[in-house]
Amino acid sequence: MKRSLELANMTRVQEFILLSLSTRVGIRDALFAIFLIYLLILLENTLIIYLICSHSELHKPMYFFLGNMSCLEMCYVLVTMSSLLVGLWTGPCHVPFTACMTQLFFFISLICTECTLLALMAYDRYVAICHPLRYPLFMRPQVCLGLAMTSWLGGLLVSVAKKCIASLSYCGPDVLNHFFCDVSPLLNLSCTHVALTELVDFISAIIILWGSLLVAMASNAAIGMAVLHMLSVTARHKAFSTCASHLVVVGIFYLATIFIYARPSRIEAMDLNKVLSVIYIAVTPMCNPIIYCLRNKEVQGDFRRTLHRS
Repeated sequence: MKRSLELANMTRVQEFILLSLSTRVGIRDALFAIFLIYLLILLENTLIIYLICSHSELHKPMYFFLGNMSCLEMCYVLVTMSSLLVGLWTGPCHVPFTACMTQLFFFISLICTECTLLALMAYDRYVAICHPLRYPLFMRPQVCLGLAMTSWLGGLLVSVAKKCIASLSYCGPDVLNHFFCDVSPLLNLSCTHVALTELVDFISAIIILWGSLLVAMASNAAIGMAVLHMLSVTARHKAFSTCASHLVVVGIFYLATIFIYARPSRIEAMDLNKVLSVIYIAVTPMCNPIIYCLRNKEVQGDFRRTLHRS
């Protein structure tokens, strides 16, 4: 009872200070110049969405999921990279408590949706390669729309389930050693008992990250077996080349996210946490459009025709 009264009398934190990637001015300037490159993510994904919407030959399940992924990654950049760019330019920045929790809500929703979409895209390729005759039935438009809506709504539900982080007491210090409002640094600053919150966070990370990863791994393993049985050496080499590039990007994303979120204890090495966060909020979103779409001959052909018409 006494402990509860003490907590009630404490001044609630009204804002957080984000330290960004570095507090040294020279490094911040260099990093800001580097991260301007990631504004290309917006251009890449806008181009992909435009091509998919404006060309009927790209109205296929694979491109439908890729269009959803492009929308997601544009939101990703707006949610997380904005505070990173501000921090690199101005140094440690002050973020109101409500704004921080709003950013956290959208970030959790987006990362959960991305995990689900990656699993759906792997399943789509599995059905296309291993069950080509059943593909029009299994991946008909109504099914694709339902799967995409489930992934987006599922991410929102997980975000709502983690609203307990916002209800924790933050009594100071108010300095977040990160460039955006993330789960681990916020839990580290809480002055209340966070065991239950940590448990909920850990279990949800296990289910979402490991669950979607297992679906992606099983789908790609089945695809690999099907490719091995292809008679054409050229077709086999092309399929392996495509699958390998996809697996590298997916593997980097999952390794970084699982290391940060699917661990039984909070991460104390926050500098490592920040570096790994850059991978899944900046590196993979920049590579995904190139690997999944812009290398595709169908997309390249439609892009050239669009340029010729203009």
